[in-house]
Amino acid sequence: MSYELQVNGKKHRVDTDADTPLLYVLRNDLALNGAKFGCGLGQCGACTVILGGAPVMSCIVPVSVVGARPVRTVEGLGTAAQPGVLQQAFIDEQAAQCGYCIAGMIMRAQALLDRHPAPTDEQIRSHMMPNLCRCGTHMRILRAVRRAADTMGKARRGDRP
Repeated sequence: MSYELQVNGKKHRVDTDADTPLLYVLRNDLALNGAKFGCGLGQCGACTVILGGAPVMSCIVPVSVVGARPVRTVEGLGTAAQPGVLQQAFIDEQAAQCGYCIAGMIMRAQALLDRHPAPTDEQIRSHMMPNLCRCGTHMRILRAVRRAADTMGKARRGDRP
């Protein structure tokens, strides 16, 4: 079947089976390799993307259920040369060790900051819980999310860095 997807603000048409995971379409058809295959069961979060404003494990979301909802991947937040605010916070806090989980962590965090621009530490911890980091950089990840929220808050208020 043919599906039209809006990914990172661009429309794409893909031909695939209805039960093909969104992750496979992103990686294999659209060459967006930020989301990683981790467990394939929706238990680790390495494949997290934002679908219609909510973080989802793209390894268990069939492409047929995406519909008109926009998809955002880590590639839609910034580039290596010009990282987005959240990406830069992860860099500044050295939140990545092996880096395998980081794109999923960033996307889960972005979904939180889109809904709650000034989350409490408890909100951050609770929201980030489904995503796993085997390297144990959770405290640096939490600091990165806090840093990004602070930076975004200052920008909204017009404060100078």
